Amino acid sequence: MIIPIPTNKNRFVIHLRIKAHRAMELGIQAYDPRYPHTYYLRRKARFYKAAQEREFELKFPVSSKRLELFLFDKNAFDDQNFSVTSFVVKQMEPAPVWASESQHRFLKFAIEFAQKAGHTPTGYYDSPNGEFLFHYVASITDPLGKELITPARTHRLMPRVQISKRLFLGFSIPIRVAILAHEGCHWFLNTRSQTTADLCGIKQYLDYGFPKIEAVYAMTQIFGSYPDLIGQAQLKRTRDVMDFIQAYIQEKQTIS
Repeated sequence: MIIPIPTNKNRFVIHLRIKAHRAMELGIQAYDPRYPHTYYLRRKARFYKAAQEREFELKFPVSSKRLELFLFDKNAFDDQNFSVTSFVVKQMEPAPVWASESQHRFLKFAIEFAQKAGHTPTGYYDSPNGEFLFHYVASITDPLGKELITPARTHRLMPRVQISKRLFLGFSIPIRVAILAHEGCHWFLNTRSQTTADLCGIKQYLDYGFPKIEAVYAMTQIFGSYPDLIGQAQLKRTRDVMDFIQAYIQEKQTIS
């Protein structure tokens, strides 16, 4: 089932209710039909029995001119095993991101790049005022030419981020944003601490309105960038991030 949405680059939320007619696994994707590798959302949800209903809140803090929402049974070739019982689109209010003006400019540049990274060639990409530079490469390698399994890395002395196209092609747009926000925090905070950059980047990501689920998945991509972080070190970093996200959500719920 494909539902066209004339988004016109607006911020919005879809409140969706699905009813299953049998046990099934639902796939949910939202993408720009004009370009490849432009997923604004990718989810899956399991229904364990017939007549089970589930509600979904799909957040789109950024969008393209057009989107298509694709709902499908992951184990069938048709849509007979589920029905859409409610579909409501609401405007998403602007969210204040507490950051410096320079950090705002970086985040805007990162979001714009994340949206086009799936269909743009490798090369150098400057921000509008030349303040930041993204070096989009086929893959990130070590001095001997061996590929590193890292989606992005930041130069220690200048606001330059090297980005792996091979890895970025497989990520949704929110995950790309989370990774770039993490890298930007290394520069702005002048820190080599991964946890510090994790929490700074995730906060900006969540402040902007991106969904928690993609934030959690993005962290697994960032962890994969640093194979030296194993055992208790990685477990602690994971707990720090998950605790931060949970505290962030609880604080927002308390305020609202």
